[in-house]
This record gives sequence, C-alpha cells and structure tokens, in this order.
Amino acid sequence: MLTIMLGIFVLIATIVLLVKRFDTRATLIGAGIMLCIISLSPMSAFGAFSARMTTSGLIESICSSMGFAYVMKFTHCDLALVNLLTRRLSKLGFLLIPAAVAVTFVVCIAIPSAAGVSAAVGATLIPLLISARIHPAIAGGTVLTGTLGAYLNPGVAHNAFIAHISHTPLMDFVFYHAPITILCGVIGAVCLTLVAIFTKQLNYQPAQGEAVEIGQITDQSEARGLCFYLKTIAPFIPVVLLVSAGLGWFGEVKMNVPAAMIIGAIYALLITRSNPGALTKSFFDGMGESYANILGIIIAAAVFIEGLNSVGMINGFIQLLTSHPEFARWGGTMGPFFMGLITGTGDATAFAFNEAVTPHAGSFGYGVNNLGASVMLASALGRNMSPLAGATIVCAGLAGVSPVEIVRRTAPGAIVAMLFIAIFFL
Repeated sequence: MLTIMLGIFVLIATIVLLVKRFDTRATLIGAGIMLCIISLSPMSAFGAFSARMTTSGLIESICSSMGFAYVMKFTHCDLALVNLLTRRLSKLGFLLIPAAVAVTFVVCIAIPSAAGVSAAVGATLIPLLISARIHPAIAGGTVLTGTLGAYLNPGVAHNAFIAHISHTPLMDFVFYHAPITILCGVIGAVCLTLVAIFTKQLNYQPAQGEAVEIGQITDQSEARGLCFYLKTIAPFIPVVLLVSAGLGWFGEVKMNVPAAMIIGAIYALLITRSNPGALTKSFFDGMGESYANILGIIIAAAVFIEGLNSVGMINGFIQLLTSHPEFARWGGTMGPFFMGLITGTGDATAFAFNEAVTPHAGSFGYGVNNLGASVMLASALGRNMSPLAGATIVCAGLAGVSPVEIVRRTAPGAIVAMLFIAIFFL
C-alpha cells in the first residue's frame, strides 16, 4: 500500500512538472527512475531505456520521415506546394475558411510537422485570409485546425508506435483511422466557419500598415515553370509510394517507409539539382533531430511506464478498466485531450497511455488500433486548442494576435471532434 501511495505522489508530481513545462524527457525519465527505486528495482528503468532506444521499426519510420521533411525544406519543395495550393483561394468568399483548412490539411499529410507547416503555409494563407476581410484570429485558426492532417502521414511517430504495439502493418493502421481523422478535420473546419459567421468576423478590415505587409508577402511567388510543378509533387512522393504498395499496385514489391522517403529525397535532388552533399546532410540532420526530440519522448515514456509497472499502478488501472469499460472511453480521450490543452503537446501522454494501456484494449472491449487512434487524435485536438502549442504560437505571430485569441476560435471544433471520437468511434 505504501508503494502505491508513493507512486501516486510521484505521478501527480510528474503531471505538475509537465504542466509547468519542465523538459518532458527529463521529467519522465526522472519520475520513472524514482518509481523503480521506490519498488526496489532501480535497474528496470535502465532496461526499459535500452529496450526502447533500439526498437528498429520505430527508428526506421520516424527518423527517415523527418529526414525527408528536412529535405523538402532545404529544396523549398514545401513552399512550392503551398504556393500552388493557395492560388486563387481569395475568390471563395466565406468558403475560404474551410478551403484554407483543407489546404493546410493536405500539406500536413506530405510534411507532418505542425509548427513547420504552420510557418510555411501560414506565411501565405494568413495574410491572404486577412486581405479577404477575415479576422486575424480566425485566419490563424484555419491553419492550426488543418495541422491534424499530419496524422495521415505514415511516418508520424504515433502511427508507427501504435502499429508496432498492435502488430499491424503500418499502412493498414493509417487506412484504418483515415476516415475519422478526415472527419475530425471537417468538424474543425465547419465549426470554425460557424464561429466566424455567428461572431461576424468575416468582415474584418485590416489597417493600412497591415495591407502593405500583406501585399509584400503574397507577391513573393516563384515562376510557375516545369520545375515548379515538379517540386510541388515532391512532398507527396513517399505517401503515394506507400499507399500504392499498400494497395498491392506494385505486385510482390514491398515498400517500407525508409525506402519511400529516400526515393522521395532522390527525386527532389534530381528535379532541383541541389548539391548532393548538402541535401544528404539535411536528410541526416532531420534524422538526428527526430531521434533527439521524437524518439527521445518515446524512450522517456517507456522508462516512466516501467516505473508505474514496477509499483503496480498499471495493473491496478487495467483491472479498473476491465471492471468499468466506460472509463476507457473517456480516459482514452479526455485524458490526452486535457493534457494536450494544458501542456501544448499531448505526445507524452499519448505515448505513455498507448504504451501502458492500449495493448490490453481487448480486455475491456476495444481494439488496440481503435483505442490507440482515439488517444492519438484526442491529444492532437487538445493541442489545437492550447495557447502553449508551438503551432499556435507560430500562427499567432503571423496573424499578429494573441495565441489565446486563436484558441478561443478553434476550441469549439476541437471539443466537438473529441466528443465525436469518444461517443461514436470508441
């Protein structure tokens, strides 16, 4: 009993530190080691660290995907895609809001970095929306809402992680949750449009200084020759290859994530005629960045979960869910959702919940993929209404408003989508 009580105290302290935005990896690793010491098995924490840091499937998918994203940034293929998709959007009237969400959603599928895409897409879309007399906070909210599209990219860490623990082929898992992910994006776009209509924020008139700045941004477009259109295709090459292989269009040829990302990088090298050495360096820079920041959180979460296991808290929680399955419905959605809202990133909570509880989903009446996808999406929706999220701060800076002003507009869509997942998907 004393062990459990001490474990609860450490768990609460961990949540408080995460809310106060202490480093996620340091907090989770420190808490995991402390829990293992409490249970008199300190070496278990280091065993969990070693085991997770060498999980081949996760390393291959996540690192190669981030390497490809860095190549897209290095070759400016991401900006070419944004430039193409935002052309002539200003003529859509109030439909400009859902159209802008859709553009960001599509770009995020190809380049799954919420903050990175917010900067690339927002630099064009947000001034465009403001010039169309849409309130700056709504303009920032459109880009933020569209970042949910990143979860349709096979290389996103959560996809690889859940597919790994459910022993499901990666593309099968992406196809599985794609309809609900798209529907959440639609809900966000519709709710944001309704907010703009009912609050009469579709007739915003920018100040003179803002109008000049808008013209300077939107006039920065590159010539639309053959090279430009070839560059707009580049971000989608890996996704197309993986989807085609998943549908069996390549016959017996199997396509894994690293192969697709490397082929996409080679395509970008050829069409942009970039320096091969510099492009290769950018690819490996991205791989190193992903291991440090994305896999680092996964490794830290594994240490923390090992600590919770060692004090018996995981078994007790699973027994509770087995006796009361409805707790899983709300715990797997509202828990990651509120942690995403409070901390600005639901990654740590989503990884920890999926590592500890999701493998046992069958015991309380859910599928592993079903519960895992719900946790993943709920954490993303919580992040999309957090003023602390990196993507929110980027959008707010481009729109010239407070992050709180943006999340006040995105909150209705995020809440409705989260409830939809909990009630109809789980």
